Amino acid sequence: MAASTSRIVFIYSSYTILAHLCLVEGNLPFRSSSVVLSTEVVKIVLSVAMLFPELRRGDITVPSLANCLPFLVPAVLYCINNNLSVYMQVHMDPTTYQILGNMKVATTAVLYRVVIQRPLTVVQWMSLGVLSMSGILDSYGGMQASGSTWSGEMHLTVAGLIMMFIYCCISGLAGVYTEYILKRHYQTSLNVQNTLLYTFGCSQRWTVGRTGSMEWQGGDRRLDLFEGFTFKTWAIVVSSAFNGLIMSVIMKHGSNITRLFIISCAMLVTTLLSVAIFQLALNMYYILAFTMIVVALYMYHRC
Repeated sequence: MAASTSRIVFIYSSYTILAHLCLVEGNLPFRSSSVVLSTEVVKIVLSVAMLFPELRRGDITVPSLANCLPFLVPAVLYCINNNLSVYMQVHMDPTTYQILGNMKVATTAVLYRVVIQRPLTVVQWMSLGVLSMSGILDSYGGMQASGSTWSGEMHLTVAGLIMMFIYCCISGLAGVYTEYILKRHYQTSLNVQNTLLYTFGCSQRWTVGRTGSMEWQGGDRRLDLFEGFTFKTWAIVVSSAFNGLIMSVIMKHGSNITRLFIISCAMLVTTLLSVAIFQLALNMYYILAFTMIVVALYMYHRC
């Protein structure tokens, strides 16, 4: 189990590192919508492939239309967030991306309380306050840093901070709602549920990708979805696809809190990789924020 968890953490932490390795003079050479669409296609192919053994055994129960439509909601939310996660890489360094991403703990906990009626202890609410303060501290430290994306210093823009706030709110809502619909029909095969989720997801991503990738030449239209794709870009696609499948398993049989714990552990791995690959210089604001996040996570999961 420990080895399996370690692999999950490593796969999750690889995303932001790969995205930064793809940057060319601080810009992404590919369209985020194309990466997101490609990821959804890979996920649905894998889901259908895992569904075949169940089909051969005759274990599949086809859900009604009323049970299928709720999967449209997280598909739209994840579509928005997947595009945001790519663009945010330009506005902050990998470690700041992972640290501020821990604000999802707060948004998810609040939505758990509202939507799933999950109670929190006083200590857990205090831990969320510590976590929020650490995010503010890290944001301040990032704004004080100067230099380009490749300077090796912590950096964060105002646009990046705003996108991160929106990202965390949508992430919390999407995660809680997805867990709700997965567990609402617990006897339904996860592969069936994933196929539904990613089918809606593909339709959403195809619309975005087609709009963003259509070029006009005279009276003809040329679809160029894979402009700027390299081996590293496809590594991002495959990594993101496995992340999605892994997280659906966790939300079906575990909880969003387990998912957030894995995300927080990935922050530690990303930090080590950033120092080794990008020679990232950690300032005192980050070190203090990092310590506060560790304390907050301990408080939250201890109770």
